Amino acid sequence: MELANSWLFHTLHAMCFFILLFIILFSLFPLLFYTLRLKLWCNCEICDAYLTLSWTKRFDNLCDWYAHLLKNSPSKTIHIHVLGNTITANPENVEYMLKTRFDNYPKGKPFSVILGDFLGRGIFNVDGDLWRFQKKMASLELDRSSIRSYCFEIVQYEIRQRLVPLLLSVSGKEDGVLDLQDVFRRFSFDSICRFSFGLDPRCLEISQPLSDFAVAFDLASKLSAERAMTVCPLVWKIKRKLNLGSEKKMKEAIKTINGLAEAVIRLRRKMGISSQRDLLSRFMTSVDDDTFLRDIVISFMLAGRDTVASALTSLFFLLANHPEVGSAILDEADRVLGPHPDPTSFQQIRELHYLQAAVYESMRLYPPIQFDSKFCQEDDVLPDGTFVKKGTRVTYHSYAMGRMEEIWGPDCLEFKPERWLRNGVFLAETPFRYPVFQGGFRVCLGKEMAVVELKSVALSLLRRFHFQLVTPYNAPRFSPGLTATFRGGLPVLVREKENQ
Repeated sequence: MELANSWLFHTLHAMCFFILLFIILFSLFPLLFYTLRLKLWCNCEICDAYLTLSWTKRFDNLCDWYAHLLKNSPSKTIHIHVLGNTITANPENVEYMLKTRFDNYPKGKPFSVILGDFLGRGIFNVDGDLWRFQKKMASLELDRSSIRSYCFEIVQYEIRQRLVPLLLSVSGKEDGVLDLQDVFRRFSFDSICRFSFGLDPRCLEISQPLSDFAVAFDLASKLSAERAMTVCPLVWKIKRKLNLGSEKKMKEAIKTINGLAEAVIRLRRKMGISSQRDLLSRFMTSVDDDTFLRDIVISFMLAGRDTVASALTSLFFLLANHPEVGSAILDEADRVLGPHPDPTSFQQIRELHYLQAAVYESMRLYPPIQFDSKFCQEDDVLPDGTFVKKGTRVTYHSYAMGRMEEIWGPDCLEFKPERWLRNGVFLAETPFRYPVFQGGFRVCLGKEMAVVELKSVALSLLRRFHFQLVTPYNAPRFSPGLTATFRGGLPVLVREKENQ
């Protein structure tokens, strides 16, 4: 009997080992086959550099390599065959995709699948009728003066009651180093949660640990980006099916996000929505499906949190390296606002034209979303003569476009807010030359509120504090993600100004 049990144990152990080995080999085989097949089919210099990572010998960031390739392409368009991706920095192509042939360049099913667990059927992950319905609903709400005033109130409260006190608490201390990127992510998460859900996660209180919701949101965003970057989608799909590794973490993060969203929606229904000012309560007057509500609001949170934090980080990085721009911003504020440290209305902050120019110039060089992709629905030819086969991923690269002499002139690499001003008045560029907020039918609906938030934070902090980079450097390195994130953060020394 003992021998039989021992034999049975070893047999089962061996069976488990071979089953596990089969799963691992089965998971890896598609990637190996896919890579080898593409290597045999495409031996071009670009694809070889991508697969072997030889581009890293000259460039710290993938976006800088792409910018280099696009700059040296006569048509400003390149092909990464191993990814099935056509990438362009040609404004005519961008207008063609986002406006002229909009219906032929939807987000597409591949991206809907990649982001489906996180964003569901939210506005940034759907096409057709679902997208049109959400766009119409969101446009009606975000255009209301009441919602803009509510957004302005939240931002000003977060600045005065949390952001400024936090910086004061470390000001002047020898160890008074803060990672501004982390601070801005906490600030924007608090703000967008209050605006979207009427929920206050209190992330800016750094003495407390980040809320489970914030941690889960970060993780889901990061893992979704990793899905999008993989050469072979079969790998993450198999891991999801088997609930392994990163996909197991993704599932747990989504469960946390869904749990909190469902609890907030239930609470709103119980309390009544007529007296609430947050975005969720407004959407609940038109939508009864709780899962759909969750998807809509999570999408707006992703857009309003990560992009704002990324834009603020880049802006303060550039201001630390260009103190003359900060001085010009403060001179303008003294003329327009007088001695009051903060603007008192949504309209008042619109009058700060040089500040707006600095914000736009910062995002020209470091757009929060470095590129955006669509999928060609039917065979097509772009304005530059590029043939695009049905099913091809077509990407316009905002980061590279900000570095094109053909668009911005020979000083395109300089941080120069004056390029946006005409006789002291801010003048916007066409969105197809500056697609930071997209353009055409999918132009960012929260664009104006986001700019007001960026200007409010920049002005309030510049009037109160000096910021010095702990380690001065000229160009950031980025971490993979749905939005541009500085690798290592943005550590600064904070000093309160003497006249405060």
